[in-house]
Amino acid sequence: MKDIMGKALLDYYHGRYSEDLITWTNITSEDEMSLPYLFRNYDEMSFIEQMALDFSKGKILDVGCGAGSHALYLQEKKMEVTAIDISEGAIEVCHLRGLKDARNINVLDLENEKFDTILILMNGTGIFRSLSEMPKYLNHLKKLLNENGQILIDSTDLIYMYQDQVDGFYEIPVDRYYGEVRFWMSYKGVEGSPFDWLYIDQETFEEICNKNGFNLEVVGRGDHYDYLAKLTLV
Repeated sequence: MKDIMGKALLDYYHGRYSEDLITWTNITSEDEMSLPYLFRNYDEMSFIEQMALDFSKGKILDVGCGAGSHALYLQEKKMEVTAIDISEGAIEVCHLRGLKDARNINVLDLENEKFDTILILMNGTGIFRSLSEMPKYLNHLKKLLNENGQILIDSTDLIYMYQDQVDGFYEIPVDRYYGEVRFWMSYKGVEGSPFDWLYIDQETFEEICNKNGFNLEVVGRGDHYDYLAKLTLV
């Protein structure tokens, strides 16, 4: 697979910034993802991100760390943090920015370690890919979590995307869960492989968590159908 994200992050870090990432989905048109935004500091982060960082404690795992902005903030606070990402370029950037423990690994391949806080941010439920894949991920995360640990993960309820602007009714797909989205990304004319991403409403998320050994508590809400959830072991 082409490491589109990694190439873009490396370009920005090395001063070769000339354009942003382009993203689109099966339900949205093309949009720009700002590269400077991916290098933001704490003050530039959303309320939900700040809340998650403030709630973090103990030994921390940052899943899907990107350029490492969350992990670097925690490291500066003298906290023990491990950052992981499937993008080789992203992890190279993390190292260049001074992150001590950054690894190019899929969370499903991480074993024999335990954490007090697992951070999965920037619509983190996307890593689950689909509702059917969630039990596999949740049960693996359970193995990585200390007994009194927590998972801090955010998502957005996409229900607003399906509301007719004229009559107000919702036109929900019948062939899939409405938060299951197909994503594409391109950078400097190079298109990456498509990937699945999951946005999930609170009620459905809570139901699946309860069936897989987790309690879910919403600890923060954003301005537009987004929320931060804390998962703890039953």
